[in-house]
Amino acid sequence: MISENSVLHLLEKAIQARADFFDTEHQSAFRLFNGFSEGYRELVLEIYGRTLVAHNYTDEAEQNQFLVQQAIQYLSGSLPWLRAGILKARNARTRPKKNGTLIVGDKPDTKIQEHGVWYAIELMLNRDTSFYLDTRNLRKWLTNNMHGKSLFNTFAYTGSLGVAAMAAGAARVVQHDLSRKFLNIAKESYSLNGFPLRNKDFIAADFFPTVAKLKSGKQIFDCVILDPPFFSATSKGKVDQEKESARLINKVRPLIKDDGYLVAINNALYVSGQEYMQTLEDLSKDGYLKIEEIIPVPEDCTGYNVVGPPITDPSPFNHSTKIAILRVHRKQA
Repeated sequence: MISENSVLHLLEKAIQARADFFDTEHQSAFRLFNGFSEGYRELVLEIYGRTLVAHNYTDEAEQNQFLVQQAIQYLSGSLPWLRAGILKARNARTRPKKNGTLIVGDKPDTKIQEHGVWYAIELMLNRDTSFYLDTRNLRKWLTNNMHGKSLFNTFAYTGSLGVAAMAAGAARVVQHDLSRKFLNIAKESYSLNGFPLRNKDFIAADFFPTVAKLKSGKQIFDCVILDPPFFSATSKGKVDQEKESARLINKVRPLIKDDGYLVAINNALYVSGQEYMQTLEDLSKDGYLKIEEIIPVPEDCTGYNVVGPPITDPSPFNHSTKIAILRVHRKQA
């Protein structure tokens, strides 16, 4: 059993390692402590603006409640600008505890800024925080590469990747997700940045019929982002990142222009980096796909002062969130 002093020492080291992330206006978002790799697997801490989010991963939330409370108390003293704190019991029996309990302050942040772009957030929307920190470098890639281009963002969640493309000056961004509630947060991000809102470019529908409809309408895009959940199933089809990532990639390939991009993301923890790379290499053998770039997950998310090996080796990627940019070539008619 890890001691209170040991946990606080780990947090002190984590804060020192992330000194560059503390912006003077406290509007950014980053992972303050990745316990999975930094020595205390039951706890992950994140900062969103002036709000601390603590993810408690113990099987029973009460098991380390004292240590979590001590950690939050320590951070409140070390980071006096914090104004709110949320505790998410990831394995709780009830949905409200999984989504988060406000334990400090009375008003969590509702927006953050990254690379000069505003993103709306709803930190207790569900088990996640409505904003994925591990795709920060991909958002930067999109702001650098999507000017004047068209983008189809599948499984968009709250649309941050599409928002980054809009910030780049994309000609068109289509945001797709099964949940309209999630897409409404994307619309809030558009409003924060003064981006034009076109309701027809927000598609709340199942992935499989949406892709089929776009294909039948002969719509193609300069870039398609494929960022599906680890596993989901509806009456229209199944998504399985562990066993069927190639099938999903092949589903969207016809929607991409010649010399366009496919951003392929696999977040299955038990799929190694070599396994996923082999899948991509096999798909590239016909010459119509080419692996162009691997986007690393930021170091604040992977963890500093790493203790012990990962559950599954992600190399040549640096995290179980495996992000690859592929160049697409179409057969000439």
